[in-house]
Amino acid sequence: MIHRKGNPYGTHRVLEPKGVLPQPANKINNYMEIYDNEILIDVQTLNIDSASFTQIKDQARGDEEKIKIIMKSIVEERGKHQNPVTGSGGMLIGTVKEIGDALKDRDLKVGDKIATLVSLSLTPLRIDEILEIRKDIDQVDINGQAILFESGIYAKLPEDLPENLALSVLDVAGAPAQTAKLVKPGDTVMVIGGAGKSGMLCLYEAKKRAGITGKVICMTYWDTPIDKIKELGLADEFIEGDATDAVSVYEEVSKVTNGNLCDKVINCVNMPNCEMSSILSCKDNGTVYFFSMATSFTKAALGAEGVGKDVNMIMGNGYTKDHAAISLQIMRDSKELKELYQEIYA
Repeated sequence: MIHRKGNPYGTHRVLEPKGVLPQPANKINNYMEIYDNEILIDVQTLNIDSASFTQIKDQARGDEEKIKIIMKSIVEERGKHQNPVTGSGGMLIGTVKEIGDALKDRDLKVGDKIATLVSLSLTPLRIDEILEIRKDIDQVDINGQAILFESGIYAKLPEDLPENLALSVLDVAGAPAQTAKLVKPGDTVMVIGGAGKSGMLCLYEAKKRAGITGKVICMTYWDTPIDKIKELGLADEFIEGDATDAVSVYEEVSKVTNGNLCDKVINCVNMPNCEMSSILSCKDNGTVYFFSMATSFTKAALGAEGVGKDVNMIMGNGYTKDHAAISLQIMRDSKELKELYQEIYA
């Protein structure tokens, strides 16, 4: 079959407004006849990003039929699953159905199971039927198809890990991989939302990279179950509180660091208005990594300026080199964390 030629970044799929890339576009073409540089996928499961799924659940008041209606309406309107409130998407796993002529030299074949490592907010998607919703872990099984562009990254699903476990890990792979890159021996590191899906993996990498001379702080919301995290020794200090209460968080961090604050702060909370607790907890010239898609650039930038904080701020890029391999390796290296993660998220 001879396929039409497409742009590497998928701009040939943009319907409106013209001239933008697929992610910021309001609407893209989700017709499932592929171009020469695209991969067609039979979708098995969508992993909706945490901020987006939380918003959808709240809008639907937890009603699964209403969740289905909201999700289908998003895709029908936009040609992709991009939450109009949060702007974010998620990722998927599925089976390769067809590969464009220009991509035949890739290490990929029809029938391979893959996870897409680019956001659903730019991925052409068609949902024919929603089969099951797993509200506690943000996963939705569907009948449908999706398109991966030439520039789109993916990972073949590992044979030694259960599929749903791999999907949950790969959904947040950027966070622990960025943590591994940022944290240095001797650092004091705080992970806000440390008991969550990305947070636990970040704690593991932070503890590993900071070493015996470092200190890792796990911050969680009141009443969040953390006994098993304590048992696994993923953190040295634990703070319970509300991450939207910046002053209280700052005071608690000051206590456990003897006023020294943190070299690195990793924000994994899926709720808005947590920018300032992250910034105030960080030393001058330290680094704050906002992995959460609920982060406001404006609040972070102007908030840091307003309190005179000279901190490096990284907005959550879900991709960093080798992020899939780094994150999946955690599941192989820590049997205990794998069991806990599988119990909660798979």
